[in-house]
Amino acid sequence: MAKKDPTDLSVEEKLKTLFQLQQALSSIDEKKALRGELPLEVEDLEAEIEGLNTRIERIQSEVEEFERAISQKKGEILDSQANVERYKKQLDEVRNNREYDTLSKEIEYQSLEIELCNKKINEAQHRIAEKQEELQANQSVLAERQGDLDLKKSELDEIMEETHAEEEKLRERAHELEAKIEPRLLTSFKRIRKNARNGLGIVYVQRDACGGCFNKIPPQRQLDIKMHKKIIVCEYCGRILVDPELAGVKTENPATEEKKTTRRRAAGTGVRKTSSSKKTTDANDMV
Repeated sequence: MAKKDPTDLSVEEKLKTLFQLQQALSSIDEKKALRGELPLEVEDLEAEIEGLNTRIERIQSEVEEFERAISQKKGEILDSQANVERYKKQLDEVRNNREYDTLSKEIEYQSLEIELCNKKINEAQHRIAEKQEELQANQSVLAERQGDLDLKKSELDEIMEETHAEEEKLRERAHELEAKIEPRLLTSFKRIRKNARNGLGIVYVQRDACGGCFNKIPPQRQLDIKMHKKIIVCEYCGRILVDPELAGVKTENPATEEKKTTRRRAAGTGVRKTSSSKKTTDANDMV
């Protein structure tokens, strides 16, 4: 048997298929709701952990740079000390005041270089101590966040395991239904559903009102909805509207309600008639 073209379906069939699709998608939404904010919390924790790891790597890199700088300055100190020793030996062999002054200045310069290198080393060591404290603090936070992530992932995996099979069946059902709907109508439905706060793209009429936004629907428009001649949307929220019968929802028979109202009115009229009759009788008696 050839597959029926979605465009060949009647309006009633299209609406039924759309409503069934909505039910399947709503069930999927319920499964997702069971997971609550866990997926987002897991994503946030993963992003935070990634940021902490990057920060820790940067701090470790800065510590290594300071350590290299210390090693370099220590090497410069050794060179300056060797120069000082050499210049001091040369002082014993000077032949005039000019050479003596030159060597003395060199010794003084190398001594200042040693002091400056020692100062740079102390500053670097102080910065390393600060970075080590910062590193430990970040590592502590990282360990805490990693523990939170493991716990959240465990909870999420447990929920996913419980709902995965049912969710997959619902997704397959939704794909089957989507294949039966013409693309333009399906695109419109998905757009409506995306913009709807509760994810409902098609709703049935409840107590003469839209089942999505609960605004009243005029009687003539309700009649048009029941006729299934065309697809009608709510003029307030834009959702597609169907009658309860098509949605498979049983409602109280309006004729029954009308009979009850009529009986109440008749009963009220009877009382008034009795009272009027009594007044007439009293008047006649007075005559």
